[in-house]
Parts: sequence; structure tokens; C-alpha cells
Amino acid sequence: MSTSPQGARPRVVLGVAGGIAAYKAALLLRELTETGHDVRVVPTASSERFVGRATWEALSGNPVTTDVWDDVPEVPHVRIGRHADLVVVAPATADLLARAAHGLADDLLTNVLLTATCPVLLVPAMHTEMWLNAAVQDNVALLRRRGVTVLDPASGRLTGADSGPGRLPEPADIAAACRRLLAGGARGRDLAGRRVVVSAGGTREPLDPVRFLGNRSSGRQGVALAAAAAARGAAVTLVAAHLEVPVPAAVEAVHVGTALELRAAVRAAAEGADVVVMAAAVADFRPATRSDAKIKKGDDPARDPVVLLERNPDVLAELVADRTGRAPLLVGFAAETGDEDGDVLEHGRAKLARKGCDLLVLNEVGERRGFAEPVNAVTLLGADGTEREVPEASKDVVADAVWDAVVPMLTP
Repeated sequence: MSTSPQGARPRVVLGVAGGIAAYKAALLLRELTETGHDVRVVPTASSERFVGRATWEALSGNPVTTDVWDDVPEVPHVRIGRHADLVVVAPATADLLARAAHGLADDLLTNVLLTATCPVLLVPAMHTEMWLNAAVQDNVALLRRRGVTVLDPASGRLTGADSGPGRLPEPADIAAACRRLLAGGARGRDLAGRRVVVSAGGTREPLDPVRFLGNRSSGRQGVALAAAAAARGAAVTLVAAHLEVPVPAAVEAVHVGTALELRAAVRAAAEGADVVVMAAAVADFRPATRSDAKIKKGDDPARDPVVLLERNPDVLAELVADRTGRAPLLVGFAAETGDEDGDVLEHGRAKLARKGCDLLVLNEVGERRGFAEPVNAVTLLGADGTEREVPEASKDVVADAVWDAVVPMLTP
């Protein structure tokens, strides 16, 4: 596997196949170059009907060619793949997937795929019927068995008025998958064959038709956990309460609102799962009664309504109580603040003992800490007494640190 010299920018080859989603690859290229990657674009000849090579050269700062006969003394069909730290093809059309799966080498990009000794990421985009065709699915399965990371396409608006699975994931999601592969190397598929459930976001408990009790959770950390698990090969179900970030590609989402809805969705998804991660900020209490009409503010403050609360179920504790043996492996989250009864770590240890889960992800929250921020710092508390600090980093990095702790705990 090729690695860049210490301190050098990671070398990424961006392959672009001939689909309408090629225009999004320009946004991916910009995202990669602006985050410190040296990107060489290798388009197919048909992709240049959508985006011309002048665009790729201007945005990457590197020369662009589609032909193995260009710059022959440099042997580009071998050199480019050998020297890369990552090869990503976005969009990867049905034709490109077929040629990659069967080892064809009829242009520069397919030659690069054959000679690459680094991680390879293929990001399909095509019409729904094409994506669901048995031939395409067989090619994807074959590539994955060989260690290639193939993202599932997103669902949404396609060319024309059609909608469905086949849409290219958003460039930010693809860039995050690139960073994970660059950071993880061979661990990229260490959750292959596993079923994972992640809850994320904040629940909202209705008081009347326009008001609710909620919290400041954005869902960023839970979504990062789901995306990281999918990139590492897991089949992921995301039970999504209120989110301020989009659902990542290659993840099945079940949308919920209240704690009771989340409880039902998690319990259903947990059947047969290998891991359940309770990253959602689930409300501890809900209004005892809900008004069918908006509660009005009267003229007499003495007659203002009093909101009575009732306790919501503890979803994680129920999962612990109901499971047989150690399946599924259960990961809890604890957002804590220190008080007169103890510091954050003491509260986290007490919660781990009370919940009975296998791993507790503890983070201190407060103004400008934890909730809605792009970075996080956590301590991983294991049921076996182990404790590991994960210093402040992006929530993508924290997500991979959690999975790094989970993977050795899974039964073979």
C-alpha cells in the first residue's frame, strides 16, 4: 500500500465516470483539496460530456487525461494507482462497476483501479432500476468480497421527475468516507456482516400542538457513528429523532419524534442486531397530559397552567434486561455535568453500573460543549473497568474511536 511521505498531503485519485452526477464530483474535489489532499482527477472519456477536463485541472491544480497513450514515458496507467493513498470513483456508473468487477482495463481509470495498492472507494450513482438490477448487485457483491468499499447510493430525486435509490450521496458524506479510509487503512471493513442499530438526535415531547419539551441535541455524533459503521461494512439502521444534519448515505433511517416512539423503533430494530448504540438524547420526562389546542396565556398570572411531568421509560436499561447472553452488544451515551454530588467521571461510572451496558461513552456537556458542536471529547468506560480518553477531535474521529473499542468486543 502506498503512503505519502511524513507530513505530505495525502494523495487521492478521483475517478469520474460518465453519469449526470459527475457535476457533484467537482464539489467533492473542492472539499478534498480544501482539507489538505493532493487530488489527481482521472475521468472517463464519456464523463467529459458532462464536465470538461479544464474544470478538473483548474480545481485540482494537476494535469488530467483519460488515455493510457498520453505521457507514455511516465507509464501513467501503473504509476498513478501505485502512488495513491486512496482511489475514489464518484460517480461510479453501472458500466464502471461492471468493468471494475471483471478486471477490464480499456481506459486510464480502469487501469488505475487494477494497479492501485491502496484502499478503493466506489460511489455508485444511477437510475433505480439499474441499481436494483441483479447484474449490478452481483458486481457490487463481488467487489465488496475483494475488499473494495462500495457505498450504497442515497435515495432521492434522480434525473427528471423520478425518485428512489440511486442518487449520488452528498459530497460531504463522500469526503467523510474518504477520510475514514485514509485514517483506517485495512480496518475499513471490520464491521462487514454485522447489523448495527444507532439512535441519534433529540426527542420532542409535545405539550400542545405548537410546543414541546426538547433538548439541544443536533444528532451529529449519532449520525457520525452510523456513517462510520456503514463505511466499515455494517448494515446500519438509524433511529432518528430530531436531527440538524442529514441522514448519511448507505444507512436505513427510521424517523421518530417522542421517547415512546424511539423506544418502539429501537426495540424492533434491535431484533437480530449485533450492536445497539443509544446515542440519542432521550427525554427523561414528558408532559403528563397533552392539550389538543394551543395553551393560551390569560390575563391572570395566578391562573397560569402548571405542567405536570411523568417519567419516560429507560430504553437502554430495558434492552439490557431483555437480552439473552451478550447479544446484542449495548453501547450507552452519558451527557453529564459535574455538581455537588460528584464530577463528570464519577457520574459516568455510576451510570455505567446502573445501566449495565457493555460500553458507556461519557462526555461533558454545557454551553458550547458537546451539543451541536462539530467536535467532541469523550471518555470510553468499559464494563470490564477499562477507561480510555478520546481527546477533542471531530465527531467523525470520535465515532471511529467508539467502533475501534466495540469491534474487539464482538463475538467472532
